[in-house]
This record gives sequence, structure tokens and C-alpha cells, in this order.
Amino acid sequence: MKADGLRAFLRAAAERMAEKKDWLIELDSRAGDSDLGLTMSDGFAAAAKAAGDSDLEDIGKLAYTAGKAMASAVPSTMGTLMASGLMQAGKVLKGKEELDAQEEAAFFEAYFDGVQQRGKAKVGEKTFLDGLWPAAESLKAAAEKGRLTAEDAENAAAAAEQAFENTKGMKAVHGRMAIRGEASRELYDPGAAVAMLLMRAYADTKKA
Repeated sequence: MKADGLRAFLRAAAERMAEKKDWLIELDSRAGDSDLGLTMSDGFAAAAKAAGDSDLEDIGKLAYTAGKAMASAVPSTMGTLMASGLMQAGKVLKGKEELDAQEEAAFFEAYFDGVQQRGKAKVGEKTFLDGLWPAAESLKAAAEKGRLTAEDAENAAAAAEQAFENTKGMKAVHGRMAIRGEASRELYDPGAAVAMLLMRAYADTKKA
């Protein structure tokens, strides 16, 4: 992946979030404040625009720039978390103008780390992390063969989709959903839905 590959990924993410804006709003309305669809569509649109307007070839700096733009555009809890993921990936990959397979997989690991460090959640606590972790692990394993293919990206997206489905039955620990206690097990996690859409956007990019 080069800088234009990251730009394409962010455009695809923005398109996915816009396409599913109403669905995210509906999911969030069951336990949150119903703004997730707007936050994610506006946030990723800002990130994609910032990356598209930049002539940076350093992938790390480009990711960080996109993250800063998202943080400014949507300074909500989830907006800040998603921006933190991009910015952490930017820090890890600074100085890279082309990513090999392992570095491309490391982008998503760093994204996970950035969100975790900012939000202080853990896997198993019914958050975005539960959606992203299996996908990141799938890519990490696939990268060991030396390249990441469209099939690998599709497998990662499928892992994220299954992980989203698995959040129904989990007890929420964070956010407004946690107030529901045991009743939160009946709901899907909106954050994991965002992770699913993010990985679907990555698969879209690899197919192109």
C-alpha cells in the first residue's frame, strides 16, 4: 500500500459510513444518543477530504493528518476514538511511503491500539474493539505469507461481521448501554458495527 492506497481506503470508509448512516443511527438509538451515524459519516468524510487534499506521500504523516481532521470535525466520544486510531497508525507508520504486507496489517493493529489507549476498554467489553480485533488478527496471520490479497481482506471483513453478530449476548461495560446491565445483552454493539463497516471498506479497496 502507498499513500494513494490509504486515500482510497479512507474514501471507501467515508462512502460506507454515509451509506449506512441511518442504520447506525437506528442501532445507536437503542442504547446511545442516536448521533453515531452522523458522527461517523461526517468524521470519515473529513478524514478522506484531508487525505485527498494533501500531497503527502509519507503514509504515517498522511494517516495522522486525516486523524487530526476527523478529531476537529467530530469532537464527540466516538469521533475522538476513531481519530485516535488513525493518529496512532500514523505514529507507528511515520516515514513509510510504501507498506509491505506486515506493515499493512500493522496499520489495523495500531488503529486498535489507538482506540484502546484512548477509550481504556478491553476486548470482551462490547465495544468497537470487539469488532476490529478478529479482523486485525486475521490480517496479521495472512500477512505472514508475504502479501495481502483481496481474499485476505474479504476474510478480515467477514471476521469483523461475525464479531459484530457476536456482540449480541455480550454485557456492555462502557457508555450508555452499560446502564442497561444484563438487558444490554439483547442489543448489538454500534461500535462493533463501525468496525465492521471499516473492514468492509478495506475489502472494497483491495478489490478495486
